[in-house]
Amino acid sequence: MRYILILIFLSITFWTGHAAIALLLGIALSYSVHLPKDFFAKRIGSKLLQTGIVFLGGSISLPTVVEISGAYLPWISLFVVTTFLLVLTVGKILGVDKKLSYLLASGTAICGGTAMAAVAPSIRAKPEDLITAMSIIFILNALAVILFPFIGSLLGLSQLEFGSWVALAVHDTASVIGSASIFGEEAVEVAVTLKLGRTLWIVPLVLFSAWYFRNKSSRLGFPLFILFFSLAVLLNFLLSPSEETSNLLKGINKAFLLTGLFCIGSQIDQSAIKLISLKPLLLAVVVWLIVIKASLWII
Repeated sequence: MRYILILIFLSITFWTGHAAIALLLGIALSYSVHLPKDFFAKRIGSKLLQTGIVFLGGSISLPTVVEISGAYLPWISLFVVTTFLLVLTVGKILGVDKKLSYLLASGTAICGGTAMAAVAPSIRAKPEDLITAMSIIFILNALAVILFPFIGSLLGLSQLEFGSWVALAVHDTASVIGSASIFGEEAVEVAVTLKLGRTLWIVPLVLFSAWYFRNKSSRLGFPLFILFFSLAVLLNFLLSPSEETSNLLKGINKAFLLTGLFCIGSQIDQSAIKLISLKPLLLAVVVWLIVIKASLWII
């Protein structure tokens, strides 16, 4: 039954070509049938998205990456540090557990679940704290994919402005790309370039966390897809592929994106969502609203 539903939902996903629908259908799958924890759709979502990002790099020119990064990199760095400290401060005011606040700060400031998973061993976070943080960020990211393109159109944002906005305001790379893909191809290129700039902060975050919490056995957890994305951009610059090749790479990227978002939607943990309490949810929402407003001002 579950495989028939997957085929039906994926067919609808590719027919619509809409990122938000892909995510929602994945969530619908998780609520329709029981999926084991090791089910393939739960295991490959992030890998599919990362592979899609690499293919996208093959269609982005190096001068574009340099131009966008040069203009926004100082703002990205300031954004990451300020957001991280803001979450910790508001979390302390609300009385949220220190390590749970630290996880939410990592996810909000850098790249959602990837950052939280990377930093959790460094701070020796409790499994229930990681599950709570992941579930909260998942909910906010699902809302972002659905609402941000609508808000961007309502505000009359350009492709460059919208791509910059979602790269700063949305947590996970998957949701950044999902929102941007609904808005337009140029928005995707801008969003991916800037979002990967945020993701690079995982390295200093894990190093600092390992030192601060004195856990010397933790690993860096550097996302290798960033390296492959950079190599793909470099190859694009050296080989100057034809327009047909670039369009093919963009098509492959979209296929991976839609399938990956569908798989990520299927990862939703119904029991974990029931464990979410008001304080950490309020912390994540309040800071996110501030970030949304601040990132709009930055762009």
